[in-house]
Amino acid sequence: MSFFISQAHAQAAPAGAPPGGEMFQIGLLVLMFGLFYFIAIRPQRKRQKEHAAMVAALAKGDEVVTSSGILGKVTKIDDDYVVLSVADNVELKFQRVAIHAVLPKGTLKAI
Repeated sequence: MSFFISQAHAQAAPAGAPPGGEMFQIGLLVLMFGLFYFIAIRPQRKRQKEHAAMVAALAKGDEVVTSSGILGKVTKIDDDYVVLSVADNVELKFQRVAIHAVLPKGTLKAI
């Protein structure tokens, strides 16, 4: 088999290599993870907590917009579902997590 594969030999470390080079690499990895945490993970968790609090605080009569862009007024609330009145005699049922934002009172009449 050695006919097709050349043999690889380990090389000794150069004599002038600075000691502690491995610690620098580990420190750099820790620094990169810390930077990633503060740039990406932490803000996303904050947005998730704010959305969960907003969904938990929904009440009958709130005017909301769904993640699909449908505007409506909350008429019924279950544990996992919300019924929105979007027009006269038209009610749609959505999951609570599909609510994107709560609008100020009177927004639907202004549109």
